[in-house]
Amino acid sequence: MTTMPPAAVRPAADALTAEILRNALAVAAEEASIVVVRSAYSTFVVEGSDASAAILDAEGRLIAHSVATTLMNSMALSVAVPHLLEDIPADTMSPGDVFVMNDAYRGGIHTNDLLVFRPVFVDGAVRYFTGTLIHVSDIGGASAGGMASLATEIFLEGLQLPPVRVATADGLELPITRILQLNSRTPDKVLGDVQALIAGATTAATRVEALITEHGPQAFDEGVLGYLRHTEERTRAALAALPHGTFRASYAIDDDGIHPGRTHTVQVAVTVTDGSVVLDFDGTDPQAPAAVNASLSQSLAAVVFAVRCFLDPTIPMNDGCLRALDVRLPVGSLLNAQSPYPCGGRFLPAYAAMEAVFQALSDAVPDKAIAASGILQPFSMAARNAPYWIHLAYDYGGVGARHGKDGPDATGVHFGLGRNSVPQVEPVENRCPIVVESVEYLTDSGGPGRWRGGLGTRTVFRLRADADITTRGDRLRNGPPGRDGGHPGTPGGFYRLAPDGGRERLESKVNNEPFVAGQAFVVETTGGGGVGCPEDRPVDEVLADVAAGKVSRQAAAEVYGLVWAGEEIDRAATEQRRARLRAHVPEANRPAVAQN
Repeated sequence: MTTMPPAAVRPAADALTAEILRNALAVAAEEASIVVVRSAYSTFVVEGSDASAAILDAEGRLIAHSVATTLMNSMALSVAVPHLLEDIPADTMSPGDVFVMNDAYRGGIHTNDLLVFRPVFVDGAVRYFTGTLIHVSDIGGASAGGMASLATEIFLEGLQLPPVRVATADGLELPITRILQLNSRTPDKVLGDVQALIAGATTAATRVEALITEHGPQAFDEGVLGYLRHTEERTRAALAALPHGTFRASYAIDDDGIHPGRTHTVQVAVTVTDGSVVLDFDGTDPQAPAAVNASLSQSLAAVVFAVRCFLDPTIPMNDGCLRALDVRLPVGSLLNAQSPYPCGGRFLPAYAAMEAVFQALSDAVPDKAIAASGILQPFSMAARNAPYWIHLAYDYGGVGARHGKDGPDATGVHFGLGRNSVPQVEPVENRCPIVVESVEYLTDSGGPGRWRGGLGTRTVFRLRADADITTRGDRLRNGPPGRDGGHPGTPGGFYRLAPDGGRERLESKVNNEPFVAGQAFVVETTGGGGVGCPEDRPVDEVLADVAAGKVSRQAAAEVYGLVWAGEEIDRAATEQRRARLRAHVPEANRPAVAQN
């Protein structure tokens, strides 16, 4: 990435103006995101508030985004703008134009994620863009909802769109919207979603235009540039405080769904110098003909997120932050796939990249160390035949423990939304022939440790109609590792539950698995890894976990070393047992020593 020289100290008045503009632009993006959610047709968008909005300059540099915008989406919008301008030069654009694309190899994510852009003109020239993005209900492909878990090429994942004009000041470009509808199992929902995206981008553009009028074009531009410079300064200062050196780590994907047992590994070398960091993923496995690849924008998002977790959390997320990072993603690798390799499973390598950076920086900064986490587990339930209904969703595993804190339960280390994006039960049951029978924590799923990993969950969906189930999970064979003597989290899984109670485990990645009415689909998510040796966890904290149902009495005894005397704890005997456990901790499980 391009590195700018450190900026001079700006007057307080300029800093205040930049802060006012920052908040105003963030509000504009937030309003756009809300408009999309309230206007969309897809259940997951409406009930999960899964909509993103951002404001960018004419070069694609990220200026602001909404609170609900994940880094995966804001990076896609940012990376895609230069490709939009390659195909449709700015001097051919007119006020009121709106553009749509989803090309994964040119900034996009995967086929179901539509990126919509509206240019903002200043003195007759394109100066800024507003962008919105959501996962639409369906855009074709081998599986409803864009979940072609066993795709070997991108053509099985759905319709691909280069940058095209989808609307003008006069209204929709009907040939484009008709193409989208004809390639969707839910044409009305897709059209409604596209109109919602246009409405959100238009709302943000209107707000940006008003700010430009209020401040004047020059003052607005200077305010934005000052804001980005200030973010860069703060990012470099935070990086300068990290220990210098090169730290290496890797993380493996369990399998690709097509070749059982074949793992795919991401490797990283993180080199921290004074005020900057190089993240080199050389050595990462090559792209595969399976849904385990990511486009550049998604891998970039994962890396940026991971680094920011070790910096001051109040630093804004915009292009200024990116200027201090040199991210090297080898072309043709799992993290920078090229056509026709599929990108629908992009979060698998992206999360592996995130974990690798986490572990490398945990070695660098042990007092901020974090164990690996349960991964996002997406799935879809869809009607086998028309009329189509689709429930596309995901759930989260437990977050890995951190040095000094237990991992949050059932939240997942996701690049923005967290558990708030999981749709509520009642709307799902109202829109689809599904009954959600239970949602509960999984006792003992969090990796034991001085600090315990977060718990996973179990959700039971009872089907009232025949359906095809598609899953795309990982870390369901190998639990997320702990750190410094901590134990791994317990792997989750996907299951079929018959009316008589019979239970069948599904593969982590299945495509259009037939279920019949009366059967239940069970989603169990993976717990996070622990940090530190379990026998060092204070007895009272273990007892509190037992009382809360997070740790069983059996695990409290066998793993944490507690000795029960009826309902009480024999503390003297407990300390003796713990001393014996400490004496038998394998050398490999003892706290790691950071290496430069």
